[in-house]
Amino acid sequence: MPTREPIIPASMQTLVARAGYLPAVKVGQTVHCAGQVGRTTELAVIADPEQQFVAAWDNLRIVLAEAGCRFEDVVDLTTYHVDMARHLPVFRAVKDRLFPRGLCAWTCIGVAELAQPGLLVEIKCVAVQGLVG
Repeated sequence: MPTREPIIPASMQTLVARAGYLPAVKVGQTVHCAGQVGRTTELAVIADPEQQFVAAWDNLRIVLAEAGCRFEDVVDLTTYHVDMARHLPVFRAVKDRLFPRGLCAWTCIGVAELAQPGLLVEIKCVAVQGLVG
């Protein structure tokens, strides 16, 4: 029977202590990542949209790496966007630079707000460790 393995990168210990949730949970070879946003390790929101999007992808990469995964192991991606019409072109350009195209399902959702003022995107995913093909 699979067990639940908490995934907590060292750089996210403060977040876990403050917010009370895990960055990811691994069950068997499947990793369920909580939404990652563009904050510093001190939990400050990054104001510049492009830099915030880069940081959100970097935070997701850190969580996946802690679980033994890479972006190529992602099978399902969901992104939540504040003011999507305004920021999606920049987000998509950053995504295309950092994340492999055409390997996973992607759902893109516009929302009124996220957990902290100033956050523009949250990236959530499911990955399968060691995925081939």
